[in-house]
Amino acid sequence: MNTASAIQRFHGLSSMTQTYWPGLAVTGAVAIAAQFLSDHYGAPAMLMALLLGIAFNFLSEEGRCVAGIDFSAKKVLRIGVALLGMRISIDLLVGLGGGTILLLVSAIAATILFGLAAAKLLGRGWRLALITSGSVAICGASAAMAIAAVLPKNEFSERNLIFTVLSVTVLSTLAMIGYPMIADAIGLDARATGIFFGGTIHDVAQVVGAGFSVSPEAGETATLVKLIRVTMLAPVVLVFSLATRNVASVGETGKRPPLLPGFVIAFLILAAVNSFGLVPGLVSKIGMETSRWALLAGIVAVGMKTSLRRVLDVGGDAVALIVVETIFIGLFILTGIYYLGHA
Repeated sequence: MNTASAIQRFHGLSSMTQTYWPGLAVTGAVAIAAQFLSDHYGAPAMLMALLLGIAFNFLSEEGRCVAGIDFSAKKVLRIGVALLGMRISIDLLVGLGGGTILLLVSAIAATILFGLAAAKLLGRGWRLALITSGSVAICGASAAMAIAAVLPKNEFSERNLIFTVLSVTVLSTLAMIGYPMIADAIGLDARATGIFFGGTIHDVAQVVGAGFSVSPEAGETATLVKLIRVTMLAPVVLVFSLATRNVASVGETGKRPPLLPGFVIAFLILAAVNSFGLVPGLVSKIGMETSRWALLAGIVAVGMKTSLRRVLDVGGDAVALIVVETIFIGLFILTGIYYLGHA
């Protein structure tokens, strides 16, 4: 009986491998290509992954790769978000001080509320408002993917995610170039510059690039501030999940989603374990690398599932929305810096 059960399980595992492996292999290969382009030409890896994924859109329409691409776009992506918890610890919060933490939390809440109001004025839906404002407020592409995973789905969900990831990546790159000139023009010192960069630039890589282009102190402060924003990912995703729990996804019926998504629970557990110093350095390093590659593969898969024509159909008002959200958080953080006396 045990032998028969083992054989049955083996056949089931073999069947799953045959189902998912082609798509997983394709998304992995494209993710490696995106990282190669990033390493050798300086382009953001997320942007390269997204654009290459869109170029291979035909693979998600039919054939052996469809199941694996869908698996990467959902499960692998969520694994990458969950492993971000290894970056977080209580020491990060203690190191910045209460005033700066309050400023960051206020900026995140204000940006999301501003995004909802601006979207209503522009005639756009609340789903686009939440995903764009959340990604601008917290951590760019990673936040966009985490928020998209818990929002109720409609016919525009994948298009909105692709648009948001593309937009925040481009805006982050522009900010990495332009914000150091703004900080110099208004006379911010190294600490204030770091708070400005870490509190406003969307993606971690661009925060690091902008900060260390000014000075080591500005770079270290910017990175620390940015990671504090990343800690807000789990509570914001939880709030969004609870607020939209009773909204049905298009084409889906049955039981409501869980109160707390599994990947958010994993994020919080890893952050707690890391805070107590229970994660060895090597394990943490492996976890972060796994997270980076999982997010790359996930965004490749999301790109594959969305045609460029549908992304371009999003409209100029959506572009205006994410731009004004970016301007809003920048002005909010600068005002807070002056109010706290950092400038």
